[in-house]
Amino acid sequence: QVQLVESGGGLVQAGGSLRLSCASSGIALSINDMGWYRQAPGKQRELVAGITSGGSSNYADSVKGRFTIFRDNAKNMVYLQMNSLKPEDTAVYYCNAEVTLIGGTIYYYWGQGTQVTVSS
Repeated sequence: QVQLVESGGGLVQAGGSLRLSCASSGIALSINDMGWYRQAPGKQRELVAGITSGGSSNYADSVKGRFTIFRDNAKNMVYLQMNSLKPEDTAVYYCNAEVTLIGGTIYYYWGQGTQVTVSS
């Protein structure tokens, strides 16, 4: 079992910055791709940014140039630095991890989510 716990959300004015953190714990052979998703009220959950275990990253077009995803494999942490925040970034942000469990099964885990609210 692996647990993901997000932190760092909050209320910020437009143009401000926040850094989200996601701590993973538990027993696994490896933590592979990790990512941040978000879900705004009435909308589907969408990928914001993803990062491989080797550090390659990808971003949704709406956040390119403003958000940066990075990870610390030694600490089993993934972060999302969010700059130049806009009201449309308001959502619950979820951490996701692809994990190879002991025995070889691949499973996807989700955190509980952290609220980000950007005021205009």
